[in-house]
Amino acid sequence: MKQQIKKIAVITSGGDAPGMNAALRAVVRACSYYEIECIGFYRGYQGMIEGDYTVLDARSVKNIVGKGGTILKSARSDEFRTKAGRKKAYENLKKAKVDGLVLIGGDGTFTGGMVFNKEYNIPFIGIPGTIDNDIAGTNYTIGYDTALNTVVEAIDKIRDTASSHNRLFFVEVMGRDAGFIALNAGVGAGAEEILIPEENLGLDRLLESLKRSKRSGKSSSIVVVSEGDKIGKNVFELAEYVTENLPEYEARVSVLGHMQRGGNPSCFDRVLASRLGVKAVESLLDGKPNVMVGLINNKIVLTDIEKAIESEHEINRELLRISDILSI
Repeated sequence: MKQQIKKIAVITSGGDAPGMNAALRAVVRACSYYEIECIGFYRGYQGMIEGDYTVLDARSVKNIVGKGGTILKSARSDEFRTKAGRKKAYENLKKAKVDGLVLIGGDGTFTGGMVFNKEYNIPFIGIPGTIDNDIAGTNYTIGYDTALNTVVEAIDKIRDTASSHNRLFFVEVMGRDAGFIALNAGVGAGAEEILIPEENLGLDRLLESLKRSKRSGKSSSIVVVSEGDKIGKNVFELAEYVTENLPEYEARVSVLGHMQRGGNPSCFDRVLASRLGVKAVESLLDGKPNVMVGLINNKIVLTDIEKAIESEHEINRELLRISDILSI
């Protein structure tokens, strides 16, 4: 290893995701293993601007591998979007003698790191931590698997009520720009219809699908709606439209909201976070900065950070086809 790095700072930024703590633990313990100092800034980039950090060692991250959320807290920093804010952050990194950064978050976090690097040449590594799974360069982001399990469990419970009262339930899940949670959870929970931003099915097709379900003998139905779906202005107007056109259905809406972010990470997310955290530190020590670590075909890979931000993580079209077949 080249090991020109003597001190690493780590942050968690953007929306929290189950497994961020496991990634943080892996970064800190990898630093300890390679005899590198490590500090953690609280509240992401805002903590860098304020100089709010703590020294981290192997013992300071004990018992957090299975905890949801992030012990370093997370925030979105408008001040970091300004040159003055980034200059404050740089001065605090210099004062703390930081040689490299590990950024755990999503595309907004990585964009901030890329801009910061171009201005001050601070090497960094990105670890994808977001439940949306919408970042290119990895098959899975940290937190996605846990969020899926949370959503499927919730839908299973909603279906009990739907079946008991012969109701149609619209279940809104997170995914403003990407339908990964809706599609996979919808298939996993046996939803009759799945609405995602990438595929505008249209109101007519939705009505026809629900009519077909009714004709086939289904007395209740579940429609999983990604929050970024473009069919209606929002899930409540969508439910109202269906009720007006299909009065035989008694429609209800359930918005799962931020419960999808919470909870203890699944084993998959814990292992993924651990692998990516160690690789992030090793990549900095190997002199391979300004990339994102990811998992493709069960192998850890490095992706140029700009490509990870700008490329699109495409939805699984085969799974869309399967969902249509299984909803009959």
